[in-house]
Amino acid sequence: MRRQLDQTEPRTMGEFDLINRYFKVPARAMPTQSGVALGIGDDCALLQPGLGMQLAVSSDMLVEGRHFLSTVDPAKLGHKALAVNLSDLAASGAKPLAFTLALSLPKVDEAWLSGFSKGLLQLANEHHCALVGGDTTQGPLNICITVLGEVPQGQALLRSGAQVGDDIYVSGHVGDARLALEVFRGHIELSTDDFKYARARMETPTPRVALGMALRGIAASAIDISDGLAGDLGHILQASNCGAQIDATIAIDLIATQAINTPHTGHFDMKNRLEYVLSGGDDYELLFTAPSSQRQAGLVAANHADTKITRIGQIQAESGLRVVDANGHVLPNDFASFDHFK
Repeated sequence: MRRQLDQTEPRTMGEFDLINRYFKVPARAMPTQSGVALGIGDDCALLQPGLGMQLAVSSDMLVEGRHFLSTVDPAKLGHKALAVNLSDLAASGAKPLAFTLALSLPKVDEAWLSGFSKGLLQLANEHHCALVGGDTTQGPLNICITVLGEVPQGQALLRSGAQVGDDIYVSGHVGDARLALEVFRGHIELSTDDFKYARARMETPTPRVALGMALRGIAASAIDISDGLAGDLGHILQASNCGAQIDATIAIDLIATQAINTPHTGHFDMKNRLEYVLSGGDDYELLFTAPSSQRQAGLVAANHADTKITRIGQIQAESGLRVVDANGHVLPNDFASFDHFK
């Protein structure tokens, strides 16, 4: 005899229930975005970029234990999952349009889903970037977002545009996210306020979308800093077939956090600071080059985007990256960037 369903038993949430409850935004509540003709609900979303626009597309994956700790606040994780993708659009000078979400979950955890979707959709709304599709499945916690933006034809910022004589700039602060990671590892100690700031930089980065769009026609090349300043600058140098020199005395001040101690020696020197700035990663600031004739225009663009920029060096003809001290002496270049397979 078939067992009758006990109406008091909790109903297991299925895949489509999960999507509808946490990720399907009603059309009336979606960000005002003329580029989205059809969102979630069909086999494909339909996008309509503006006249004379090119699509900018980027994907990033976040894996538990590799990119984030299991203890991270799910709302902050939702924010970061989209922020790292928006940062790629920023580096291209693109305006966000929409994104897709592929989500693998060990189980349906409604409290986690509620926080994650809140952080994700709040940032999406701030940037008028609509969630238009994706996929969910059961498995290890894994988040993959593909973001789409638009940029006027021929105006995208590329890695390959750097020219000899260009100034090298960095937005915001760099190295603080690495500090937070090292606190978690027990390698350094920070004051309560400094750790709170550094942790926020690691868990809820600010994508510099406004700055990226403001730099169209000003920056010669650009990239976002995800794996470390030195390594990401190396991508520009390789794509542009040139070299660069960075002033170490300026670079070390890119870390906002000042009071740093190590538990065993109590000593954290300038070499440590420089390493965290150049090799730290997880900063999601913009690194860009621009002709010296564009210095004033660059400052105006940064001011318009309400973002600090710092000139840290210059593009040179000789290949490779040189980091020099206050006396012009070249420092040993052992500033390796993050690599998932090393």
